[in-house]
Amino acid sequence: MLEIRFFGVRGSIASPGPDTVEFGGNTSCVEVRAGETRLVLDAGTGLRGLGHAMLAEKNPSGVEATVLLSHVHWDHIQGIPFFAPLYVPNTRLRMISGANGTPLAETLRRQMSAPVFPVDLRDVPAAMSFQELRDRQTIEIGEARVTAVRLNHPDAVHAYRIDHGGRSIVYATDTEHYACVDRRLLALAQGADVLIYDAQYLPEEYAGERGPSRVGWGHSTYAAGVELAKAAGVDRLVLFHHDPTRTDEGVRAIEAKAAELFPDVVAAREGLVLQCGPGASVAA
Repeated sequence: MLEIRFFGVRGSIASPGPDTVEFGGNTSCVEVRAGETRLVLDAGTGLRGLGHAMLAEKNPSGVEATVLLSHVHWDHIQGIPFFAPLYVPNTRLRMISGANGTPLAETLRRQMSAPVFPVDLRDVPAAMSFQELRDRQTIEIGEARVTAVRLNHPDAVHAYRIDHGGRSIVYATDTEHYACVDRRLLALAQGADVLIYDAQYLPEEYAGERGPSRVGWGHSTYAAGVELAKAAGVDRLVLFHHDPTRTDEGVRAIEAKAAELFPDVVAAREGLVLQCGPGASVAA
């Protein structure tokens, strides 16, 4: 069975406050468990809560996980310095991203070096490895098969498909749909059980009918997510990467609009748990 837990669902910058309590204000971080294999999709500020949850399990063999970074913009990596297992000696972390022109290890070290952070990434007790994937590369990680595909966003960004036990999840955040369904993403998402998709903007916001045009900003809409989910034959659509200015009421409204167009859709919220497989369930 594949199990998905959401620890951070916002985009661009963390937005805690009374208007974001229901869906949460932490930036992108999603845990996926494929049997005994633990994968983490992005390392935004939600990673801090996931780290505490991992240590609370008190596993005598320590924390072992693979972190799949969609890209290395700040809202997707800022949780790393505050990830408590990083400072525990028996932690083993495999850090993976798509190639972006700069070695991944060097990129992550930049945010953990003087004078902007007191602990250098090279000095943490955890054992860490770094890997960069090519576009459309597939690798085996424990019990899971992971495929990366490049998306449309300023600076390199990649979607991931995770397959395990005949079930599949596609994580596609920070991507832009432009005028039609992205054929590369369509191929990646074909027949997936769950599609987690960037729905930061309303269609009218994206088009510039409300405020400045967001074309070229690298984000999408719930309507484009629905179109992709239908074309790919996806079972469940999860709206993700909520705009930091979007209130809980605003996210609920987007969820309701999407539900009019697609039979199984939910807006991601911190604490949401989804399962794919026999006896699958949804819990918040």
